[in-house]
Amino acid sequence: MGIVTTIAPLILALIMLGLGLSLKIGDFTRVFQTPMDFIVGFISQLIILPLIAFLLITIFRIPSEIAIGIMIIASAPGGVTSNILTKFANGDVALSISLTAIISLISIVSVPFIIFTSADLLGITNIEENISMINIALKMFLVVTVPVILGMIIRGFAEKFVVNKIKFFDKLNIVLFVIFFFAAFYEERENIFDIFAQAGAIALTLNVTMMIIAYYLSRVFASGISQQKCIAIECGLQNGTLAIFVSTQIFGADILYVIPTAAYALIMYITGLIFVFFLRSKV
Repeated sequence: MGIVTTIAPLILALIMLGLGLSLKIGDFTRVFQTPMDFIVGFISQLIILPLIAFLLITIFRIPSEIAIGIMIIASAPGGVTSNILTKFANGDVALSISLTAIISLISIVSVPFIIFTSADLLGITNIEENISMINIALKMFLVVTVPVILGMIIRGFAEKFVVNKIKFFDKLNIVLFVIFFFAAFYEERENIFDIFAQAGAIALTLNVTMMIIAYYLSRVFASGISQQKCIAIECGLQNGTLAIFVSTQIFGADILYVIPTAAYALIMYITGLIFVFFLRSKV
């Protein structure tokens, strides 16, 4: 995991910078216009998703390393690609961007809290020395929050240029993730079958279960079908780069903790695309 560990902070920072370039203040204030849609998405992703993950861990009875890896990916915010797939599904892109942006900023606190709480409940004690929730939050602040704010500042000074190039930045984010993903895949190519054997079933179950739960929960409480589509996708596509970054910061290069993230990242694009085709049939 040497290459991945080295490039993860840089790739994540660049992806978050790209997210910042796509944001404006209205993306944060918009939540007050239709608060229920945001609240449903927020609760689904930040509370229900980790709870479902923990429930599945107790059902599957997997090794503690795989279990905490599942909690890491479950605590991660939605990725930039969730915004793109929401657009393909004719969902509420503005809501998707707002959820991604706000939960990504909150993640500097929520991710360490969920992971360290889960580790305590699972009895995991081999967290690296001198690593604390505050240390992880500070590192995440540097590679998540600072690039987002910087991107927004750049957009503020060069609005016209950034808006004209926004599709390029979206594509660049996808390219960066693909580079990162294939770097991880190449380093662990000999273990790829073991990855799926150990974590594939629970990763697939978590991914599909959560999208279904979010879809029907938002059907009851959200304002419309486009918001329903958005929330379901947002809860299914997590920021895998951030999850791997956090994993390597807490547990070093121990591959066991990264396995669920790698499995989930592989699975979520397949299930996500299938789900998008299903959602496009919904008016």
